[in-house]
Amino acid sequence: MSRLARRPVVWLLAALAVPVLLTAVMVPVRADSIEKDLQTQAVAALAARGVNGATVVMDGRDASILLSTDADVTQIEQIVRQVDGIRTVSFGSGSSTPEPTEGPDQQTTPGFEVGRTDSSIRVQAVVRSELAKDSIKSEVEKVLGPDREYDQRVTVDAAKGIEDVSTLSGLLHAIAIGTGDASVRYDGTTVTLSGAVPDQATKAMAARAAATAVPGAVIANQLEVPITKPVESEACRTFKTRLAEFSRVNKIHFLSGTAIVNDASKQAVTRAAALLKTCAGVRIEVAGHTDNLGSPATSLPLSEQRAAVVKADLVRLGIPTDRITATGYGQAFPIAPNTTASGRVANRRAEIRALQEN
Repeated sequence: MSRLARRPVVWLLAALAVPVLLTAVMVPVRADSIEKDLQTQAVAALAARGVNGATVVMDGRDASILLSTDADVTQIEQIVRQVDGIRTVSFGSGSSTPEPTEGPDQQTTPGFEVGRTDSSIRVQAVVRSELAKDSIKSEVEKVLGPDREYDQRVTVDAAKGIEDVSTLSGLLHAIAIGTGDASVRYDGTTVTLSGAVPDQATKAMAARAAATAVPGAVIANQLEVPITKPVESEACRTFKTRLAEFSRVNKIHFLSGTAIVNDASKQAVTRAAALLKTCAGVRIEVAGHTDNLGSPATSLPLSEQRAAVVKADLVRLGIPTDRITATGYGQAFPIAPNTTASGRVANRRAEIRALQEN
């Protein structure tokens, strides 16, 4: 074969080799990116569920969990398996702090913990120098106040300690917000806030301060806000008794066969609205009733109309509609004999009563 005839074959082989070589170069890069992404997601999922002392190491899509504490293995496996993209989960033993690998991007940050009570601040950390230790003490003194004690658990290790204590200082200021017993831990990847704060605003403020102190870290905000019941006023404590007495004295009656409140009862509706405004937190029922002159088939809808009319009047007088339930009971619950005219007048009524809270 001539030299000219062989050249197209050479160029064809070269053209086919280029995509193969590019793929060989790109696959490891993409695989490494996927591993980092899956590891970050798994760490965040564990932190969100309050799981500490577990290190996630990825080999492609296969996760290996290293445990340094007595942890619930079943729970950890379930959490990690729920991360989209992770194929298998296995467990090993060892330190919960990942071993550093070569290269500046793979170096890990030593962990530390800052805690506070209403009377003291605690710092537990390992630093690289006495200068760093003094720097932490100086920052603590800024937030201690005159009545708090400094529980210093800072040791010096030139090889393994924290070199830059700015992150610790930032988180110290974050946990100093508010009152109560709380702590913040940082493991180089996740900032975990735990303990108690007085309200939701303080909880959110502490999380924002932590995010500012450690940009890019996962913030696991486990701070708890106490559930407090509102203080009941004297008017509300006596409301049900006063409403029962009001209903006994002030009758709401209707014209026969109609949903029209009779003249003698109109002021009772106005007075009822004034009474309901003294305790806005209690829901009420307006119950409509009839005498027995009609059939049960016609009495029930008439009683419902009577209840609806009184509710509408109360709403017009300033009572929120969601506080009121209107119910018709027909002729099922007479309070007087239907054999006399006065008894039938008494039974053509609407009653207002407090509903039981769930």
